[in-house]
Amino acid sequence: MYKHFFKRFFDILFSLAGLLFLAPILFIIAILIKTTSKGRIFYRQIRVGKDNKDFYLLKFRTMKENADKSGLLTVGNHDNRITKIGYYLRKTKADELPQLLNVLKGEMSIVGPRPEVRKYVNYYTEQQRNVLLVRPGLTDIASIAYIDENEILAQAENPEQTYIEKIMQEKLSLNFEYIAHISLRYDVRIVCETLFRIIWK
Repeated sequence: MYKHFFKRFFDILFSLAGLLFLAPILFIIAILIKTTSKGRIFYRQIRVGKDNKDFYLLKFRTMKENADKSGLLTVGNHDNRITKIGYYLRKTKADELPQLLNVLKGEMSIVGPRPEVRKYVNYYTEQQRNVLLVRPGLTDIASIAYIDENEILAQAENPEQTYIEKIMQEKLSLNFEYIAHISLRYDVRIVCETLFRIIWK
């Protein structure tokens, strides 16, 4: 039962509370982005959601305008495409906060497999595509395990190959572990672990 009605209820309650409580902080971040670099405040990117349907994931912009045209992966926290304020937003994961709107709209959940771009979903096996049967989330156990993913990729000889053949495969394994044990207690634990890792990173 939690996988359906109560999980959605938890998502709506948590996202609404988060947006109301964080509104002043979100406003300050928006001003900082607009006054320290050229471009939009928000960045929208097409990701693959539940039932293999595309949706626009919302983030605070942390890179120079049109930076994604030179590659989808961010290699290292000091990627020269990242803006000054963007570095701190990424470090604290504050750039992900606008996704509370995606959660409120029902495109995402607070906890669930992080949504991938279509390019990498196309590498999924038929079995791996089952991860798309649940709503993607703001955080998950794979995000905690790979909180330093950018730095791992920065040390790789071929970042994209390392992502596809190693990191993505291990993330998917963790995602299926989560799906097999979905519960309110598990979700609360993942949210708490995520906050702890961000604060003490």
